Amino acid sequence: MSKRKAKDAPLPVGECISQVQDILRKRLCHQQLPDTPEGVEAQHKHLLGLLKRTAVHGESNSVLIVGPRGSGKTMLLKCVLRDLLEEKEVEKNLLQVHLNGLLQTDDRIALQEMTRQLHLENVVGDKVFGSFAENLCFLLEALKKGDRSSSRPVLFVLDEFDLFAHHKNQTLLYNLFDVSQSAQAPVAVVGVTCRLDVLELLEKRVKSRFSHRQIHLLSNPTFSQYLERVQTQLSLQDDFPDETFAQDWNASVKTLCEDKSVQDALQRHYNSSKNFRSNHMLLMLCLSRVSVAKPAIKPADLLEASRMCLIDAQANMLHGLSILELCLIIAMKHLNDVYEGEPFNLQMVHNEFKKFLQRKSNSMYNFEQPVIMKAFEHLQQLEMIRPVDSSSVKTQREYQLMRLMLDNTQVMEALQKYPQCPTDVKQWAMSAYG
Repeated sequence: MSKRKAKDAPLPVGECISQVQDILRKRLCHQQLPDTPEGVEAQHKHLLGLLKRTAVHGESNSVLIVGPRGSGKTMLLKCVLRDLLEEKEVEKNLLQVHLNGLLQTDDRIALQEMTRQLHLENVVGDKVFGSFAENLCFLLEALKKGDRSSSRPVLFVLDEFDLFAHHKNQTLLYNLFDVSQSAQAPVAVVGVTCRLDVLELLEKRVKSRFSHRQIHLLSNPTFSQYLERVQTQLSLQDDFPDETFAQDWNASVKTLCEDKSVQDALQRHYNSSKNFRSNHMLLMLCLSRVSVAKPAIKPADLLEASRMCLIDAQANMLHGLSILELCLIIAMKHLNDVYEGEPFNLQMVHNEFKKFLQRKSNSMYNFEQPVIMKAFEHLQQLEMIRPVDSSSVKTQREYQLMRLMLDNTQVMEALQKYPQCPTDVKQWAMSAYG
């Protein structure tokens, strides 16, 4: 009875907000697995059945999970492994080896990592093996049970699978696929890759030993599905301690997602990337604006978070430049317009700047050559301009060819937002050449 009362009693707002932030941060930052993966039920069933045949029945298999970044490949695999390990027999027997092409850059490092993950350092000791195949066979032999009648099933997960194809002679892939085909030991090899043409990278002998099973994930949600996902990610579940607060929170999230300005902002994010993982930063920024004084996400919060996410770092840096540096950028913009993107040097920029000065009677823009040189060098340090050829160190600095790393839109947008930018400088930027 006391438990029921405790659950029904409303919590202080501060505690509710703290719990909401904790729940949503875990969901957004730690990529909490869903109870059932949405939209990939068939792929989940296929992969689960495949790995179960290895883990329970000792049947060797190999499979590739293929799809663009953010389509849910890792999430699918983690959900399958979670469901697979719910069986006690599997949890007790199945061994897992996780390799990543970005970390295990050659076969020697991969083998060391296998040995470490299988806890076989003591067995291998100082033994020297003639080949990778001998070493792998020895590792698998060492995994056999005490009665030596059967070997424990091993799951090899190769993340960034396409990078393993660049290893010398593809020895690692050849031997893993060879073992999975020859039934020497129950082995499942799962490759995870975003390269749709991954099979073209494999040598003929490797390809012949691969089962050619592929599971494709092609994430292409509609905008309404994307909007629904935003609402789901921000909503609280039924088991939240304060039921009334949870209902109010979910109602405010529904209202937020129905707001026209919010939908327009989310449409911009959807157009730039349909990968929902890229939207987690946006939702985290919204969440950080929630407080006891403001216990809900308002449309203004999402619009500000969207502005911060889509902000152009380079254009933003323009706001901190001096007027001289800004004038040099405008001179470069004019040179780009006239010479159609051809490189320029300081002398050309200075000449262009002089044309602007000739039209001015006041002397506020009259700078000495060393000052202009210093401003030019500062723009190079900020990587707003870059030398065309890094080997041209011997060229005099005034004549070293450069390229502007900003486009006209970035320059013009920055000028509109530049604090106290002189009107004549803006007019010069907007004018045609000269």
